Amino acid sequence: MKREINETDTLSVEPDAPERSASPFGPSSGRRALVLRWTLYLGIPLIALLTVFFVTRDSEESAAAAAGHDHGAVAGGDSAQSVMLSGDEERRIGVTYAVATAGSLSKEIRTVGQVTFDETRVKLIAPKIEGWVERLYVDITGQAVQAGAPLLAIYSPMLVSAQEELLLAKRLEREVAGASDDARASASELLSSARRRFGYWDIPAADVARIESTGQVQRTLTLRAPVSGFVIEKNVLEGQKIMAGETLYKIADLRIVWVEGEVFEQDLSSVRLGQRVTAELQALPGQELSGRITYIYPTLNPETRTARVRVELPNPGLRLKPGMYATFRLTGSARPNAITVPRSAVLATGERSLVFVRRADGMLEPREVVVGIGNDTRVEILRGLAAGETVVASATFLVDAESNLGTVMGGMGDMPGMDLTAPSQTPSPPTPPKD
Repeated sequence: MKREINETDTLSVEPDAPERSASPFGPSSGRRALVLRWTLYLGIPLIALLTVFFVTRDSEESAAAAAGHDHGAVAGGDSAQSVMLSGDEERRIGVTYAVATAGSLSKEIRTVGQVTFDETRVKLIAPKIEGWVERLYVDITGQAVQAGAPLLAIYSPMLVSAQEELLLAKRLEREVAGASDDARASASELLSSARRRFGYWDIPAADVARIESTGQVQRTLTLRAPVSGFVIEKNVLEGQKIMAGETLYKIADLRIVWVEGEVFEQDLSSVRLGQRVTAELQALPGQELSGRITYIYPTLNPETRTARVRVELPNPGLRLKPGMYATFRLTGSARPNAITVPRSAVLATGERSLVFVRRADGMLEPREVVVGIGNDTRVEILRGLAAGETVVASATFLVDAESNLGTVMGGMGDMPGMDLTAPSQTPSPPTPPKD
């Protein structure tokens, strides 16, 4: 116990001990910790109360200010006010003007289509007999053929038997020439039946007549092209066995082709059967082809919201090839007294359409309009504008930005605690030249 007392006394009477050697748990450090602890206990709730007070007060002031001032442009971003531009400002942003005029306007529809075969001019060659191909006369895909030209020579036991029956019927008819009327009629009917069988198998009548005149059975018979055109598919080889109904060739007549394209749902009211269409193709630059709409498909594509239309085009010289892309234009019914402005004068914001009307005092007034049909250069105004009024024809977007900027700045200037003013809506007087 004495040793502990001596050590304590020694610590308490050393005046020259350095300050950094003092214990952190001494009396001075304890007081500072106590003050810090009470500061935290009292300060944090006080700061929270002050924050709630000021936020509530600012919200009340903002609501009161909004009751007396229109801040729709600041909140919505789609409100515009009248704006005045000086001549220098107009030239700097490229503003031009146009007058709304009343006159005839036709809606022009432009779409992209693709050249395809005329389905009514495509023929499948599928023999009605079975046999073996002895020789191919048309052996290349893309080869041009004429109606009646030989396609292939076929050996068929069915054809051989039919030839023998034909010759027997021919011989019987000669033998009963002096017999009774009933016998001659029966023989004649038998011969006609033998001839019809060849016709059912698409064997030309000239080939049947040749068999009768020679009196000889032909080992092979020739199948001929029923139409003129180009072989677009070939599924047969020399020596191949073919079955009845098997497709050997597909032949397309390309003297007339189709162009099929998609028309948007909102344009269908301007499309009708027999309507004249002008088509342009990249393969024929500078040339316009004329055709007519021959069919409008009865269904609508739910994904693209378009309907398919078919245009029939003549193809002299076979310049149009299936698979080519074409751009075709058609013109709808004209409106006789439509009020129109340049297409660039209308600013579509997504929810509405605006034009800026130039008033007599020079102010540019934003005005909501309802648009109708249009073409590449002009658009119809159904409501909101009268003929003879002057509108901004170019740089409309920049004028709208200037107008909205004035709304935003003016609204913020009326807010509590803000000292902002909107841009001047009257042109500033020119600065007098200095002496």
